[in-house]
Parts: sequence; C-alpha cells; structure tokens
Amino acid sequence: MATALRTIPPRPVIERLDPAEKSRLQEEVRALARERDAVILAHNYQLPQVQEVADFVGDSLELSRKAAATDAAVIAFCGVHFMAETASILCRDKKVLLPDLGAGCSLAESITAEELRAWKRKHPGAIVVMYVNTSAEVKAESDYCCTSSNAVQVVEHVRREHGDDVEILFGPDMWLGAYVERMTGRKMHVWTGECHVHAGIRPQDIARVRAEHPESEFLIHPECGCSTQVMEYAACGDVDPERTFMLSTSGMIRHARESKAREFVVATETGLLYGLEKANPGKRFYPANPDAICPYMKMITLRKLRDTLRNLAPEVRVPDDIAERARIPIERMVAIGR
Repeated sequence: MATALRTIPPRPVIERLDPAEKSRLQEEVRALARERDAVILAHNYQLPQVQEVADFVGDSLELSRKAAATDAAVIAFCGVHFMAETASILCRDKKVLLPDLGAGCSLAESITAEELRAWKRKHPGAIVVMYVNTSAEVKAESDYCCTSSNAVQVVEHVRREHGDDVEILFGPDMWLGAYVERMTGRKMHVWTGECHVHAGIRPQDIARVRAEHPESEFLIHPECGCSTQVMEYAACGDVDPERTFMLSTSGMIRHARESKAREFVVATETGLLYGLEKANPGKRFYPANPDAICPYMKMITLRKLRDTLRNLAPEVRVPDDIAERARIPIERMVAIGR
C-alpha cells in the first residue's frame, strides 16, 4: 500500500520571458557558474531556458554519473529534490544546490523508510531494488537502486548474483515494476506507488493518438499508466511491436535520432519534447497527453537558478550516516548497464 501524498501543486504558470530578458538572465547564470566553479545539471523535463544554460542535460542515471565524475566545486541541480540528494550522496566534497527546495516528487513520496523497513520484515532475506525516484532514507534501506533506463539490467544482475529463487522487493513505481516483470520473466513483490504525471497518461490517450497519427512510432516511458496496456496491445497485434518502444527519456532522444521514422508519439512528461525536437530537426513529435506536465520540475526557473548561484543556497546536504548507507545501492546502480 502506498503512502498518502501531500497535496500536489497545481499546473504551473510558466513565466514568459522576452528574448532580451531571457538572454540577460542566461548570461548572468553562466557568469555566476564560472565565478562559483559550478556545473549545472538539468533533467530532460526542465524548462527549455534552463536546459539551454546547463552543462549537461539528461535522465536520472546520466546525471548521477555526471555528478559523480565532476571536478567542479559546486553542483547546481535543476531537477527535483531526490536528484539533488543523490548528487549529495555521491559527492560529499561538493556543495549541491537546488534552486527550489519545494521541487519534490509524487513518486518519491509514495514510500517512506519506515514503510520499507516494515515490508522487509515481512520478507526476510529479500533483495530490495528501489527506483532512484526515492528519498535518501529509502535508498539507505535498499540493496540496489535503478532508473528506468537500467531497471531490467539491475534485476537481471540480481538474479545472476543471488539466484533465481531470491525474493525481490521492487518499488515504488508499480508500472515500471510490471514492465520489468514482463521483460525479465521474473515475478517480484511490487510496491503500489506511481508518478502522478505518468499515471495520468492512460490507454485512452494512446488510442486517440494512434487514430490521429497511425504511421508514428510510439515512444513510451515505463512509468506510464498506459504501459501495461500497450504491452498487451502489442502482444495481441493491436499495436505494431516493431514501432513501439519502452524507453527512458534519454533513450527516447537516442532512438528518435537513429530511427528512420519521421513522426513519433511520445508518452512521457512534455518537457522532453524540447530535447527531442532540438536533437531531431525535421521530425515531428506528438505528446500522448499534452497535460502531462510535472509541476515540480517546472518550479526551477532561470531567476531561481541565478539567485541560487549568487547566494550558494539553498543547499541539499544528506546527513553522513544516511549518505554512507545510501551510497552503496546508488553506486551499484551507476555501475550496472554502462
């Protein structure tokens, strides 16, 4: 059973900057980053003007690897809170900044450390695989972390290392868990959490866009509420499995770049469309649900990023005792599926 969520912020009102103001703010950000010896990391769902000033843009796994490898003294993380926590865990000698501490995650909030400990007591000896979209305290109770891009590889690694009979507690995303079970043929105990944005992309959305764009390839994030249904469509032949792909956000960008297709339906948070269009001029991308907008990701703005670099605050610092334990499953995640 998942944790009751706090109230999710309403759909954000995005500040529209005129070109001169945007350019001025971006120059301020770049200058402050140089002055502070800061690297700017941005998730694929961030606002375009924020992605444009980032040193690296990517998914959770890519950004974790960039954070672990950076020589910069300061990491300005343009994402949500658990991502900044992960950077703090991996980079104890760095100052990790998050422009808005209110940038949370409905999926991360769907399980607490106490709930995970209780779950583990019911399954002694089980291996815990937790999605990176979790708090530092939950990671500290886990054996492995994973992202959508390497979840299948992590579970297959667990089977090789611990045997086919070992119990696996997988969480907190139930849709990703169902996808991993299908891909590995491995039954797991799966927590019933979900991302409210991805869960809102439903099978009826896929049916609508299938009718509107019948020649498009389908790029679907495994967190989506439609993912299990789409896999069933593909198994039954109702959706062409040759044109249906379950991918992480960065996996979608790579696939679209390499594909000969010219049109794509994209089932994930709409912020990814900017990166897809930038990397693939001349190709068309259609959101499965135009309302799939994460209010937490959109809390990070150019003004907040500038002020964060100017003030070197707010900082995210995971306590040493939690960081020491959480580092182990994160490093295992980073090492698997290179």
